[in-house]
Amino acid sequence: MTLLRQISDEVADLVARSATGVVGVERRRGQGSGVVLASDGCVLTNAHVAAGEGPLRIRLPGGMAVRAELVGKDERTDLAVARADAVDLSALPLAERRRLRVGELVVAIGNPLGFERSVSVGVVSALYRSLPGPGHAFLDGLIQTDAAVNPGNSGGPLLDASGEVVGITAAMIPRASGLAFAVPAHTASWVAAVLLRQGEVRRPYLGLAVRGEELAPALAAEVGHLRAVRVLEVEPGTPAERASLRAGDLLVEANATPVDALDDLQRVLVLSERPDVELAVVREQERLRLTVRPDRARRAA
Repeated sequence: MTLLRQISDEVADLVARSATGVVGVERRRGQGSGVVLASDGCVLTNAHVAAGEGPLRIRLPGGMAVRAELVGKDERTDLAVARADAVDLSALPLAERRRLRVGELVVAIGNPLGFERSVSVGVVSALYRSLPGPGHAFLDGLIQTDAAVNPGNSGGPLLDASGEVVGITAAMIPRASGLAFAVPAHTASWVAAVLLRQGEVRRPYLGLAVRGEELAPALAAEVGHLRAVRVLEVEPGTPAERASLRAGDLLVEANATPVDALDDLQRVLVLSERPDVELAVVREQERLRLTVRPDRARRAA
């Protein structure tokens, strides 16, 4: 057997195993895709797909459409969870660990332009991309891929070679060729869990403007990971200022969890049951441990 035939067979087998976990998501004036999270009808999709007027319907493999209700949505990540009036669905596992590499093969499955469970293959073109999102949201930490994506793919899965969902297709750039973006599965996993529990993601307020960036090799070796979050601005009179954070600081850990991107910081803030968050900070050549108490009564903008 040639290598090309082996790769072809493995991709075809992956699609055959995974396609039944991909559904259509329909509103009166639009349609997209979704990923089955659980056999009881729990479906993950994009917030911009699930939002809007008219009844929400999920189109199952085989073509039957069933009613669904919106459990919750989060515009900051463009994710939503719906519950379909269906049981015994085939679920797809979300990869909760970061492990993607640039150049890795990925498979996109979705319903572009209404063509159900269409498949495209590409590579991971880049990681940690940022794009303007729906409304005033800003999508951060996205996976960029050259797998062909068209309107209707939104909300469908991006799969790795083992068949795990590594991303939820979220955006394409009109008139651009070979540019599509997906929300990482490790983000989708915690956001979906919070939406199922409380219907929304309540982000405590710190009073920071930040961006993710790569670390210099020496510093990366010292802290044990390649990226961190740079503080761009600290608003006066906020929890961040009271914790002595400054513009230019690098946030490398939050509650002993590595902070590679804004999502890591938000996940710790949202999921932490403690009132305070312990931050590991690099300030010029100095290593600091700072304690911040987020304002949980005020939402992050």
